[in-house]
Amino acid sequence: MPIETKVPAQPPRTLEAWVKLLESVRIPVPKQSYDRVLAAINDSRRSLRDIAELMQDSPALVLSVMREANHPANASQAEPAESLEIALNRLGLTRIEQLLKRLPSLPADEVPPVLGQFQLISQHASQQASGLFASRLARLWQEIHWGSLLFLAPLWPLALAYPKLLDTWELRVIHKGEKAAEVEQELFGVRIMALCQTMAEYWRLPQWVTQGYRMLLDEREQLAQVFNIARDQDVLSQQHRLDEEPGLRRWFNQPANTALLANGLALAAQVGWDNPHLLRWQLLTALYLQTSLDDVQQQVHQQAAASARRHAHQVLFHPAEALIWPWQQRRPHPGMLAPPPPSSEELNRWRTLCQDLLAQPSPFTNTVHLATQAREALLACGMQRIMLLTLDKATDYLRVQQTAGLPKEAAAMALQVPQSKLLQKLMSKAGQLRLTPENHGQFSALLPAPLRALFRSEHLLLRSLAVNDQVMMLAVADQGGNPLADISVQAFGKTAQCIERALSVFANRKG
Repeated sequence: MPIETKVPAQPPRTLEAWVKLLESVRIPVPKQSYDRVLAAINDSRRSLRDIAELMQDSPALVLSVMREANHPANASQAEPAESLEIALNRLGLTRIEQLLKRLPSLPADEVPPVLGQFQLISQHASQQASGLFASRLARLWQEIHWGSLLFLAPLWPLALAYPKLLDTWELRVIHKGEKAAEVEQELFGVRIMALCQTMAEYWRLPQWVTQGYRMLLDEREQLAQVFNIARDQDVLSQQHRLDEEPGLRRWFNQPANTALLANGLALAAQVGWDNPHLLRWQLLTALYLQTSLDDVQQQVHQQAAASARRHAHQVLFHPAEALIWPWQQRRPHPGMLAPPPPSSEELNRWRTLCQDLLAQPSPFTNTVHLATQAREALLACGMQRIMLLTLDKATDYLRVQQTAGLPKEAAAMALQVPQSKLLQKLMSKAGQLRLTPENHGQFSALLPAPLRALFRSEHLLLRSLAVNDQVMMLAVADQGGNPLADISVQAFGKTAQCIERALSVFANRKG
């Protein structure tokens, strides 16, 4: 069954609009789970407990059932269902089958990767919660299990609807250390945690989920106090400090906090086992369990391995893979890796396009025709976002001639050269500037704001192109914000020389 959800190209900018959109997203269920559960529903020998166990392999199916059971139209009880078994009992087999038939299903290897990755994190968190806390709080094992599994559920439809937004958020906030508030306002128009809390309340997810978000959003001061105590490596000293603040102790020792701790551990482990975010959650967990950091780290590693045995997927990353890596090695975000070099077919096409640019007499009928060929040559050498601007000498404006990989509105952009010292330098004499993480702070602020907004990147090439020492064109290009591949940088330089030659031949054409 295909995914029928359609989302607008431009994401919402308010909590109300996000809720409306995410409520409409239909999250696909892996076909194998879908078929197993449907067969069990139609097998009179299977109990609701059997069906609940089969559903556990599909977080999307669990979420759909919990949402359906807790929907105001279906929930006669005031309290939401806190476990899948309660939700199944509320709905009954007939309603469950009807719900299942409304959901899309996909082969497991066709589930969109960003969605699959977030669901894998949720499964890892559930394993951490069960291994660390369920044996100590045995009577609450269901609340621990379902609260930890569904904690990140508000992000699942977001991962399906706008995977690039979440991917960009991870790159900029988690890996590059940009301020979360600024990045989230730019990308989503709202804070991520506030959106998750709002969706969890709207769906009436288990109370432990909403309580975790309340802790992150409204009780940050208490959380900071507890973390300060957790950093004290002396367990006895920790207990004395908590004894001195009984209110803080009661607040932190709530069983519901296990769902938040487990998800903090699972999320942070995605980056690397030695990162400071993970250490923070490990220290908090050690304080909660009243044990040592070494003991918690050992348990967390064991639970990660147990989760990988149950949940690992060949196309997704599981942190347990990194347990055999050198300790300080981290999984780089794909956006921090240089893209693969152009294929031999792409390089052959690039050579052909450059030969056309060098042809004499000029094969181009006008500068638009020439700029189109130049854009195609830059794409063939590995560039992914391109802007070619020509200089209007009468007004000292740079006007866009061609673009690739940029929003449509980029074509209407015009840059006033005198207002930018960087543009003045580039337009005074042919030259090239390569932005890198090392010089980005120095040069980024000098870029015109419209250009900086389009090319949010620490890896960028700007090259002014001249004919007879008169600059006529500016080429701006990158590889989607990723580090630049050396072979593509070299090809960019050679392409620029070919474009300059083409401009010269075109300018000197007869007739």
